[in-house]
Amino acid sequence: MERVVGTVVRGLRGPIINKGDDLEQIVVDTVLNAAKVEGFEINDRDIVSVTESIVARAQGNYASIDDIATDIAAKFGDDTIGVIFPILSRNRFSTCLHGIAKGAKKIVLMLSYPADEVGNHLVDLESLDEKGVNPWTDTLSEAEFRQHFGYQKHTFTGIDYIDYYKSIVEEHGIECEVIFSNTAKSILDYTKSVLNCDIHSRFRTKKQLKENGAEKVFSLDNILVESVNGSGFNESYGLLGANKATDDSVKLFPRNAQPIVDNIQNRIKEATGKTVEVMVYGDGAFKDPVGKIWELADPVVSPAYTPGLDGVPSEIKLKYLADNNFAELQGEELRSAISEFIKNKETDLVGAMESQGTTPRQLTDLIGSLADLTSGSGDKGTPFIYIQGYFDNYTI
Repeated sequence: MERVVGTVVRGLRGPIINKGDDLEQIVVDTVLNAAKVEGFEINDRDIVSVTESIVARAQGNYASIDDIATDIAAKFGDDTIGVIFPILSRNRFSTCLHGIAKGAKKIVLMLSYPADEVGNHLVDLESLDEKGVNPWTDTLSEAEFRQHFGYQKHTFTGIDYIDYYKSIVEEHGIECEVIFSNTAKSILDYTKSVLNCDIHSRFRTKKQLKENGAEKVFSLDNILVESVNGSGFNESYGLLGANKATDDSVKLFPRNAQPIVDNIQNRIKEATGKTVEVMVYGDGAFKDPVGKIWELADPVVSPAYTPGLDGVPSEIKLKYLADNNFAELQGEELRSAISEFIKNKETDLVGAMESQGTTPRQLTDLIGSLADLTSGSGDKGTPFIYIQGYFDNYTI
């Protein structure tokens, strides 16, 4: 019988994961049980995706605001700290800010505008035009920002992040001055000691600060790169990818996850004889066209994955073939011609007209986004995503 279904994505329900759990065996057992109960076969090149959150939970990779404060104090001493370009997020940054403030003597908080790095807006572009403010050249004080734009709450959270972040800092008994700029070196008019909190532009920001006279520069991936008083840590990403766990602690991005995905792959191979691909995924890499938020607040979509997920797709655009190469054909002749073309396509399609309009992104970014959208971020209870047929094409 002709195959009529392509890629299938299943969110697999799993137990609540706690520190010290054998996550690898839990994943394997969940996959095998789901296949048995739902009646699907496990095949070579199926994909098992595991959310980063439960990997970090199983590792017990947590840190308190006191741990963060200790590291901040060790790095900055009594200096006024310029905390620049943080994203606007209760989940991602507010608890980190508590720790930063607790370890500081004074903070100058510099927010990017009209939006943060991942698209959370403080003000809309039209308002900038109306007020004649150029966000690429103009540095604003808090008073100037309020005079131009007043008090605006975030579309989804209903929070005025300027007041919210300032109140967090002041809660720890220190002064907080707020300014607005998109130019990293603007902070150097206030202090030469800087903590840059941007994610994907952090290396460029750090370079610009050092070239323009900064004396101490650390980024979030330099904080908690080793354990502080027995805390969790991440040697590669530090506080990047952290999430709020409790009011006074954060869950860090998982560390040393490569052995986990490799072991899951091996255990499933032992149990089924099939080689599946395995990855750990965090935030997907996609943008909401309504809220304008770019989802990727983690440093990478996937911190660990098996080798079969390396690279980018090599795909042909079917509609291009139908409209151009085989425009004179219809029905079964068209189907046969396209199938034959796909079977004989080149491995490297970079620059080929037949591949135009396909998605030239890393496989892990595409699959991680698919997994993130499937699992959601709430109460679905599906921390494992099982994907079949992702690498199939029209001929398979």
